[in-house]
Parts: sequence; structure tokens; C-alpha cells
Amino acid sequence: MKHEAPEEIRLQNSRAALTLVYQGYSKSLPAEFLRVYSPSAEVRGHGPGQETLQTGKADVTIAGLEPVGQYALKITFSDGHDSGLYDWDYLYKLAHEYDTMWADYLRLIEAAGASRIPSAADNAAPAPQHGCSSGGCGKH
Repeated sequence: MKHEAPEEIRLQNSRAALTLVYQGYSKSLPAEFLRVYSPSAEVRGHGPGQETLQTGKADVTIAGLEPVGQYALKITFSDGHDSGLYDWDYLYKLAHEYDTMWADYLRLIEAAGASRIPSAADNAAPAPQHGCSSGGCGKH
């Protein structure tokens, strides 16, 4: 692991963003950004080109935070997503490459003709998971 844990992790009262403090400076990451760049297999797939574009996440908030050992953070989101561990290296990358990664995401949304605004389909109750997101594919 190249990067240490942030000195401090703060959840905004609104739960709309997470602030990471590194050596005297801080970086705030919106919940939507953290959600669409979740390190889970459900979002990232199992290799390049297997990513699933996340849409309708503009209103998502952070429902919970849980440390995982001394190496990662588990984030639970208001849409129920809670798989994937944000290790310190990945959080550092998200914090320091936010501008580029967010611009890339917005380009992908536009190219797909999709929206960040939740639709009725985005708000439907999720079906029971028996595939990758539940660890059922055996690759976790």
C-alpha cells in the first residue's frame, strides 16, 4: 500500500459528502462520486471493459461508514449499495483525481444518453442478488 490512511475522515451532516484530511489539507468527495466509482465488482466488473455505468445517483447519500481493519473503509449508500471496499490507496486516488474522473463520468453519461437524475426504474426496490454483487460468482 502506497498511501497511509487519511488523518481524519469527516461525514458531512447532510451525508452528501465525505471529507478526507491529508497532511493539513482536505478533499471533499460527493456521495454521488463515491457511489459511481464504487470499487465493487457490480460497478467495476472483473476487468477492463466490464464496468457498468451508474445512472440516477444524483440524490444518493452516505448511509453509513465502517472501518475495515487498518486498510479500508466500507461505505453504505442510501440506495442500498454496500459492496466494495475503499482502501486507502483508492480513496487517495479518488481524492486527487476527482476533477478528471468526474469529467470522465459526465462524458460517459452524456454519450450514453443517460441521466444522473433518478428515474422510476432507479428508485425501484433492488431484486435479490445472487450474482457478483453478493459474491456468488466465486471471484471475490
